[in-house]
Amino acid sequence: MRKEERLAKEITEQLGGTGNIAELASCMTRLRVKPVDESKVNLNGIRDIDGVMGVVEAETLQIILGPGIVTKVADEVSKMTGKNVSSVDDDEEIDTSLEGLAARTKAGLNEKNATPFKLFLRKIASIFIPLIPAIVASGLIAGINNVIIKSGGDPESTIVQMLDLIGWGLFGYLGVFVGINTAKEFGGSPALGGAAGILLINPGLANITLFGEALVPGRGGLIGVMLAAALVAFLEKRIRKVVPPAIDIIVTPTLALLITGFATFFVLQPVGGFLSDIITKGLLGILDVGGILAGLVLAGTFLPLVVTGLHQGLTPVHMELINTIGDDPLLPILAMGGAGQVGAAFAIYFKTKNARLKKVIKGGLPVGMLGIGEPLIFGVTLPLGRPFLTACLGAAVGGAFQAFFKIATVAIGVSGIPLAFLVHPNQVVMYLLGLLIAYAFGFLFTWMFGFKEEMAKNI
Repeated sequence: MRKEERLAKEITEQLGGTGNIAELASCMTRLRVKPVDESKVNLNGIRDIDGVMGVVEAETLQIILGPGIVTKVADEVSKMTGKNVSSVDDDEEIDTSLEGLAARTKAGLNEKNATPFKLFLRKIASIFIPLIPAIVASGLIAGINNVIIKSGGDPESTIVQMLDLIGWGLFGYLGVFVGINTAKEFGGSPALGGAAGILLINPGLANITLFGEALVPGRGGLIGVMLAAALVAFLEKRIRKVVPPAIDIIVTPTLALLITGFATFFVLQPVGGFLSDIITKGLLGILDVGGILAGLVLAGTFLPLVVTGLHQGLTPVHMELINTIGDDPLLPILAMGGAGQVGAAFAIYFKTKNARLKKVIKGGLPVGMLGIGEPLIFGVTLPLGRPFLTACLGAAVGGAFQAFFKIATVAIGVSGIPLAFLVHPNQVVMYLLGLLIAYAFGFLFTWMFGFKEEMAKNI
């Protein structure tokens, strides 16, 4: 029996059988299930299944399986239950051979009591998270093409121009995609959200003059796009309530888009531009003034944000930086959070005699180095306690290094080693050096005072 078949069978059994699964979805790393009767679900049984790395009790039951394998398991469960698999994206990361340790830790951070602010951040993150695969792919291609050009490749050659188009094409129309996803999140028609996004990026804006000044295409950035798309979704729902069904298809979208258009030109674009300036200039000011200290604090406190879920609100910040100034100096700093975890995990691996803990670390280290950090966070450092703090200290040193040398990426993507393809070509070596520094200090701090063997006795 193939691994995905075994996992699907065992998970379904512990969920209470095929008849107890009401809804089924998969994301980047998790199988999401909505049970018919939650009392029939054996959570401890699921956690003990070989290959299950965690269980999160939230709006849906989230079974952490890891990238790649989760899609295969979802397909097998779908065959068994007859339920269609919907696809959503998630912000976390895993691999395939961890057991149930991450589950106990993650489940302890139950998300049922999420605050309104946290739920708002999730909604904002949900606008961007589905775009990440395309953004990562486009960014990597653009980064590789930059390396080719910097290495002496002819920028006028057909292949280089094709790569340039493939890599950068998405970013020219990103406002449309953000508008579509925003409208979906706020209950409106995706197409109207896309149309609202076009309002802010259309080159024709330069031909319109208001209050004596020509409008600027792109002014307001992705924040302006989200405001416009949220407004068109709001108007669509309100107008539909008073428009007769016979003419709804004509009147409702027309009025919603027309009102949104004028509101965007007169109000939302200036407001979006103001907010964009506050975010980008404020953050750049912090990095310029704070320098090494700013990098140290940002990197050192990033993993606690991941644990609480507040990091979800940073995705639009990264995108706004890229959209506004052309690159992102924040991502390399925050990427050191995962690097500190890798260094700490290496130290624990070499110090501990606990065979199970070693197995967990062996499963999490490869993907941790590739920027997928959840196995090490929730399966190793966080349940052990002190190593989580020493990992954060190692990350802080790496973040200070990245801030000092002003390393920046041209797109967003996973951290770790793959992020090297997204930094400016002339900064690749320095980024990788900063990564090694975070590894080294995460290892050093953990080896010296972060881990004692008795910490592993309950692992």
